[in-house]
Amino acid sequence: MWENTVSKFAKKTLFYILITSLIIIILTPLYFLVSLSFLSSREAYQFPLPLVPAISSEFKLEKGDKGYMLSIYEKKDGEYQTMIDTRDMEKMSTYMRLQLNVDVSTEKLENYISKLDQQNEVYFKSYKGLLYNYKTFFAITRDAVPALIRSLQVAGLTILISLSIGGMAGYAFARYIFVGKNALKVSVLFVRVFPAVAIAMPMVIVLASIGFYDKPIGLSLVYSVGTIALTIWVTASIFLGIPVELEEAAQIFGATKLRTFINITIPLALPGLAACAMYAFIGAWNETVSAIILTQFNPTFAVVVYQSVLGATDQVNLAAAGGILMALPMVLFTLFIRKYINQMWGGVTA
Repeated sequence: MWENTVSKFAKKTLFYILITSLIIIILTPLYFLVSLSFLSSREAYQFPLPLVPAISSEFKLEKGDKGYMLSIYEKKDGEYQTMIDTRDMEKMSTYMRLQLNVDVSTEKLENYISKLDQQNEVYFKSYKGLLYNYKTFFAITRDAVPALIRSLQVAGLTILISLSIGGMAGYAFARYIFVGKNALKVSVLFVRVFPAVAIAMPMVIVLASIGFYDKPIGLSLVYSVGTIALTIWVTASIFLGIPVELEEAAQIFGATKLRTFINITIPLALPGLAACAMYAFIGAWNETVSAIILTQFNPTFAVVVYQSVLGATDQVNLAAAGGILMALPMVLFTLFIRKYINQMWGGVTA
């Protein structure tokens, strides 16, 4: 009895240790990415990297060799570190904004400097703009806002195409018997064997011939090729789980097949459709390789973020901000449809 109790306790403890380790492994890089997106350019290249972004900074102004010397207080060292020595207040203000994420106008700097006539040093404190990196990302990144809108269009069209075609095909597999049904059901998955870049290359010629190259609808058609296959398999399983007697009962009471499908079958299949929609959205939103090949002047947001990461030789904090902006719509979309997905796993929603 005692040995069984100890064994169960050891297994339970080992299980919780494993789950905790996995959570830490997953969340630690995510935390550093979020933290990096709020750091200034100067903080982003400090070692060790600050775990928590500073909300404010303390400065010291004094007379220097070239003009006026600006120093910032380092908490880990307990002393001020010189940042810039110049007589040009515009240059000092720009430096503070670009490197420290602190917006101090030239008028304020001149006011502080005027006090140096009465005292040797002037101390002041200024709050950081925590969203400065996000604002700067949109300001300096080419075509960021239009690319964000295009990505939403591509994701929406991909969901619409995948659910309409894949959903109807899944219903046909679930409700009808025809020759070659099993072979056809397996064959739809063959398109997922080929890598995205292998499909994208010939699709350049096809989309250009029909006028869809470098357009959201063209990307949606390419992305839908893979998501339709998965949608067929998921929805076919969902429709098989819906009793056909419910549809027959509705038709007995005078409902047409179309009305029965819309009012009875679709609401019951919403959990599976929501899961397919989430998969289609994430796939279309994150895809970069095909988007680079199939777009030229109208890139998606994923391409814009990818290019900003490649060019972030000294601005990794801006690239991190772009990465967080990239993930935010997916998180919001997942939270929006989670109640439908919970129903598929037996969850209860209000």
